[in-house]
Amino acid sequence: MKITILDDYFDTLRGLRCFSKLGGHDVTIWNDHVQDDDVLAERLKDTEVLVLIRERTKIGAPLLERLPTLKLISQRSVYPHIDIAACTRLGVVVSSSQHAGVPSYAAAELTWALVLAASRQIPQQVSAMKAGKWQMGIGDTLRGKTLGIYGYGRIGGAVAEYGKAFGMNILIWAREASLERARADGYAIAPSKDSFFEQCDVLSLHMRLVDATRGIIEEADLARMKPTALLVNTSRAQLIKAGALCAALKSGRPGMAALDVYESEPMLDVDNPLLTMDNVICTPHIGYVTRDEYEIHFTDIFDQVIAYEAGTPTNVVNPDVLHLKPDQPPPAS
Repeated sequence: MKITILDDYFDTLRGLRCFSKLGGHDVTIWNDHVQDDDVLAERLKDTEVLVLIRERTKIGAPLLERLPTLKLISQRSVYPHIDIAACTRLGVVVSSSQHAGVPSYAAAELTWALVLAASRQIPQQVSAMKAGKWQMGIGDTLRGKTLGIYGYGRIGGAVAEYGKAFGMNILIWAREASLERARADGYAIAPSKDSFFEQCDVLSLHMRLVDATRGIIEEADLARMKPTALLVNTSRAQLIKAGALCAALKSGRPGMAALDVYESEPMLDVDNPLLTMDNVICTPHIGYVTRDEYEIHFTDIFDQVIAYEAGTPTNVVNPDVLHLKPDQPPPAS
């Protein structure tokens, strides 16, 4: 099959052990990022299988309609960047492993790196020293502080363990099923969402971005945070209502933020307020970007390609497509 992989920025994939799973296929890898449909349509005109790296490239109906040979999109995690209805209408299978129950230690480790970096002002101290200054401020100790985990899943659970090892008091807020798991693991549960935001010294977000969680954190939630509190987001920016975080940081509640995700990515505008605030640390969505995580990530993705080739597609997020002919409308929901 003709397979195309987009957005492999550092030409990493062909060096992974799991890349051998695509042996015998015609694989084309693009290392740059392009969002122009005309360019993408040309690049993908003969593609049968499209491999995506997270949400780096949006795949909408206007592009899909120009890709008559496309049969499968294989990726991992959530898929707000893919027009699933258009894929179904056009007969394109979308396979996306949700890796439930398998912690992403890479994302959890970056989360903790951001907590430490923000609490001890590491980027600012490094910049000051390079500018010929000796110490630029006073950091905060984590031990004895309250670490709030909003969303107790595979990553949130790992971050809670790191916080416990650092002597922090762990406080959880999540949907009821997740709260039950947190209770079973011995963690304290906030009595309410309002209380959760009020109590946390460090608040870390660990929820999937779905319709129910989009914009789930609003201005009023952030306004309840302590002026000394740190908000960490390595999940998805859209969990927070658009514009709310910048406004909250300017008003001083919370006092700091450490971010790996943004409302629009790649975020290349050096004048973006988040990049100009002294109380914000930003990294360019690198939570999952390690060689070890890539091996796990793309083993799933390439296994989905192999399963499709064998006639037994897995992790299909638009199962109606398996029973439709191209251009046949899906059944009404």
